[in-house]
Amino acid sequence: MSYMEVYNQWLTDPSFDEATKAELEAIKGDEKEIEDRFYRELEFGTAGLRGVIGAGTNRMNTYIVSKATQGFANYINKEPGRAEMGVAIAYDSRNMSPEFAETTALVLAGNGIKAYLFESLRPVPVLSFTVRHLGCTGGVVITASHNPPQYNGYKVYWEDGAQVPYPRDEAIMKEVNAVTDFGASIKKMSKAEAIEKGLLVMIGKEVDDAYDENVLAQLVNPDVVKEMGKVLKVVYTPLHGSGNLPVRRILKKAGFENVTVVPEQELPDGNFPTVALPNPEDVNAFKLAMELSEKIGADYMCATDPDADRVGAVVKNSDGEYVVFTGNMMGTLICEYILSQKAEKGILPKNAAVVSTIVSSDLTKAICKNYGVAYFDVLTGFKYIGEKIKEFEADGSYSYQFGFEESYGCLTGTYARDKDAVDANVLIAEIASYYKKQGKTLYDALQELYKKYGYYKETVTSINLGGVEGAAQIKKVMADLRADSPSEVGGVKVVEARDYSADTVKNLVTGEVTPTGLPKSNVLYYILEDGTWFCVRPSGTEPKIKVYFGANGDTMKEAESKASSASDGILAIVDKILGK
Repeated sequence: MSYMEVYNQWLTDPSFDEATKAELEAIKGDEKEIEDRFYRELEFGTAGLRGVIGAGTNRMNTYIVSKATQGFANYINKEPGRAEMGVAIAYDSRNMSPEFAETTALVLAGNGIKAYLFESLRPVPVLSFTVRHLGCTGGVVITASHNPPQYNGYKVYWEDGAQVPYPRDEAIMKEVNAVTDFGASIKKMSKAEAIEKGLLVMIGKEVDDAYDENVLAQLVNPDVVKEMGKVLKVVYTPLHGSGNLPVRRILKKAGFENVTVVPEQELPDGNFPTVALPNPEDVNAFKLAMELSEKIGADYMCATDPDADRVGAVVKNSDGEYVVFTGNMMGTLICEYILSQKAEKGILPKNAAVVSTIVSSDLTKAICKNYGVAYFDVLTGFKYIGEKIKEFEADGSYSYQFGFEESYGCLTGTYARDKDAVDANVLIAEIASYYKKQGKTLYDALQELYKKYGYYKETVTSINLGGVEGAAQIKKVMADLRADSPSEVGGVKVVEARDYSADTVKNLVTGEVTPTGLPKSNVLYYILEDGTWFCVRPSGTEPKIKVYFGANGDTMKEAESKASSASDGILAIVDKILGK
């Protein structure tokens, strides 16, 4: 059917409520808006769903959530015993999150699957932990991470607490796509009946306490925390999200007594009224935190995104200027701290391993080499780090110590299988305490890291390409780069080209072709003659192409220059493809 036919069907089908129909009546005559809402069905991908809230097939609403859940339920019910194991459900502070979470629970219940629903909002890592803690078959989190306020999403997890991996993700997608209507195909139970039959169980404090215990077990130097916890001053902002209670609670349990929360951003609010984007990667999100930090003389500031799986930090440099730590800066600093302290204490396992993504800093490899620790590259997405943890546990080959990705997410323990900003906040506070005891700041710690291993610079550029036309442009960029791989970028020769979709690594000097060793993915990766690298991939959650860059040098100026030159070069190529 055409998008207009689908639109008219929604207006007349009794499956849809009057509020939905009224919203759609209000856009009658606006063909562009109708097309955007109905030209496709919001795609259930490897990361679940994510889209703008509203009526329509290309929007997040209770009908799309019901359909996704029905498909997930159909998949679960194909394996005996899984329905009894149940599914854990959490949600963040976004608009419609409670409604989408309850819809998910009641559709699961309607299919005979026990639903464990949190009584109030919880972070992503708590859900990941809960799936393992309660022995569930899977989990669902209602969140759109750090997207603008008009978005929400639906993320699916499996029994190991990680987002569903290949090929199970594709099997679930197939089941979701097989649900072709929003009426008879979807089984849904009333809340009262679900509770009465024991198919809806509300959860809360018991799970929180168990989670806290596991996070606190990740402290490396509890004695340092005990000594400095009364002295260290921290400003924290949850950016109106789900991190407020768990971050404050666990920092207090750890022994950090001077944590001040930005009052204007403390309470959950899906409109995120004090920021343009609730994103800890954005320095503008720290404006109020900086003002508060100046008043109280804080050692540093931290922010978490709405679902509290990402953390950002800001600290002053030696000139008194604010420096925003990137995900790579924080990830490598935590990595060095964990490995160095465990090595010093003699508790670093001989089979220790660190996992990071192909678009994260190469500095991690240098750190691991220094401590004789195995390093593993995975594709972008924390579920691949979760897969590695599962693999290590299954065969006993390695002992996972730390994993992170450049997009501000990390995990130290194996109690969860997704990035955990609550855990990261405690670790950052511990590291700040360790250096404060020596009269140093987190910025000083970062400079020591660079002096030890060399200077590394990483950047990422997003090219927004929305709508029907944008989707076609994204495909064209990837197709053209594959068809005509660049031989040089920014005046520097390309020596290696990796195509993760074709599973090939081509040495452009010798012509040798080898496999990537990683799952197939729509990702292109290039290494230049001077060691600089860049990577091009479509975003898995937003209508954009992301281009990552990394370089190193004897000085930060040299590293920045190399990264900037590569950036200018490849972006010029992309602009040419797009006809700019």
